Amino acid sequence: MSRDAVLVLNRLYQAVQITDVKRAFRLFYAGRAKAVGDDFITYDFENWCDLPPGAGDWIIRTPTRSIRIPRVIQLVYYDRLPHREVRFTRRNIFHRDRNRCQYCGKGFAQSELNLDHIMPISRGGGSSWVNVVCACIGCNSKKGNRTPEEAGMKLIREPRKPAGHPILRAGWIGRCHEEWKTFLDEAYWNVELADDMVPREERPDRE
Repeated sequence: MSRDAVLVLNRLYQAVQITDVKRAFRLFYAGRAKAVGDDFITYDFENWCDLPPGAGDWIIRTPTRSIRIPRVIQLVYYDRLPHREVRFTRRNIFHRDRNRCQYCGKGFAQSELNLDHIMPISRGGGSSWVNVVCACIGCNSKKGNRTPEEAGMKLIREPRKPAGHPILRAGWIGRCHEEWKTFLDEAYWNVELADDMVPREERPDRE
C-alpha cells in the first residue's frame, strides 16, 4: 500500500474518495477537512500538528517540525454520498474478480486472462454480471463451448453485480490501510472512483 494515499470521508463519516497526500493536506490546511484519528476523534490542522509522531507513523518533515500523515480525513461540509451504477466493462469484471481465474483460483496478469460466459452465448447465455467471469487461458480452453458442469469444472464463487458505490480505483482493490477498514464495507471494493462525486469547491485536486 502506497504511503501517498488518504481516505476521504464525508461529514457523516462515509467514505467518498481516495486522494494523495498532497491534495489531502491542501484541504486539511485550508480548513476544509479534518484529520480523523483513533475512536473517530477529529483534529484541525494545528491540533494535528501538535501530536507527536509515533513509532511506525509516516511523516512529512518541514524545517521546523515533523507532521504525521493522516490516513483518513473528513470533509467539513460535504454530507452527500452519490450512488451510481457500475458499468459492465471488461476492466470492471477483472476488478470484481481480482484478476483471478474463477475456475482454478490462480491470479494472473490481465493480459493472461480471458472473459468466459458461464452459459455460452451460442446456447442462449447473455453478457451480464452474473454470466461472465475471468478465466485463465488454460481453463477457458478446457471449458470451451460447454457449461462448467458439462466440463467437470466448478466456479470458486458465484458471480454477482458489484455494489454501486463509486469509491475505489482499480489499484486499491483488496488492499487498504488498517485505518480505512472501519469506514469501508467489503462490498465497495469492486468499483471505480468517480471524479465528480465531490462538489467542485471540496475536490482534493482543486488548486
